[in-house]
Amino acid sequence: MTYPEKFQGIAVLDHKDWKNAKKVEYEPKVFGDRDIDVKIECCGVCGSDVHCASGHWGDIAKPLIVGHEIVGHVVKVGPNCTSGVKVGDRVGLGAQALSCMKCKRCLNGNESYCPNAIQTYSTPYEDGYVSKGGYADYVRVHEQFTVPIPENIPSHLAAPLMCGGLTVFSPLLRNGCGPGKKVAILGIGGIGHMGVLLAKAMGAEVYAISRTSSKKEDAMKLGADHFIATKEEPDWHEKYFDELDLVVVCAGSVTDIDFNTLPKIIAVGGRIVSIAIPEMSEVLELKPFGLVGVSIANSLLGSMEELKQLLKLVSEKDIKIWVETVPISEKGVHEVFERMDKGDVRYRFTLTDYEKEFSSGN
Repeated sequence: MTYPEKFQGIAVLDHKDWKNAKKVEYEPKVFGDRDIDVKIECCGVCGSDVHCASGHWGDIAKPLIVGHEIVGHVVKVGPNCTSGVKVGDRVGLGAQALSCMKCKRCLNGNESYCPNAIQTYSTPYEDGYVSKGGYADYVRVHEQFTVPIPENIPSHLAAPLMCGGLTVFSPLLRNGCGPGKKVAILGIGGIGHMGVLLAKAMGAEVYAISRTSSKKEDAMKLGADHFIATKEEPDWHEKYFDELDLVVVCAGSVTDIDFNTLPKIIAVGGRIVSIAIPEMSEVLELKPFGLVGVSIANSLLGSMEELKQLLKLVSEKDIKIWVETVPISEKGVHEVFERMDKGDVRYRFTLTDYEKEFSSGN
């Protein structure tokens, strides 16, 4: 018997019934010379999981095993692995499972923007196998896209950093967040709350922006120096005119964001960077004259090198993101999908108790 013969996971079998995922067995991808097998300990729940499971991002091959904020232990190492990873190591895996590793973007540390990238789930490999994610007992992945987890970061807190944390850290890092900078996080949710924590740890003066003041107390506890409630402060764009160096947009939707007003609070030469990837039907509307002196961009994932820097920062600063744990099972996945759909989480879910759910398997 080859090891492991089959994996088990909690899978979406029908986009129309996406909240009622079912436990299934499935074939893993063919084991490559530089692949490793990771026995999963826990997996964060990302907004992308909801978009893919619900069909918001199109029809995806079934069974659909979502989850790309994975932490677990290595149980098998390919014969040509070169990273030094070994059986027993605790590693993390984010939203990317492979890239071509030879194009200009890959060679310049931008592998997350590789046009031939394979995402951790829902993407076909060259042989047609569709990648499967972390709501499962094991994941098989190229060694290059895993990272060691520092000992002092608990697994359930490390998991959401693999995608959500990295997604906000990358634009902060690439756009000079640090001492002497005024940085805003717009949207204080699963990713946004990590943005506040990280921007503060990087030394910036931090502004939290939300529609109402309902999250003001949380934002201040997270480390924000200022709070802007755009629906409650009609003159907010005048009060903070020319104030900020960087705004990172972490809202799940861009429909309610006034991109014709937001640039007014940015200093000349400053930037607005969005990490929002909403439903495919959404369209960004703005008037070009509003962008005079200001740049606006969209950021996808961070690189593996940036993920290592993020974990180093979290470890050294002892940053604690806000996480609620839910045991993985059909019931547990239904619960997190239902509550994510309602926005009922402050501020991140991690699925745990994998050993209990999958103990009868491999």
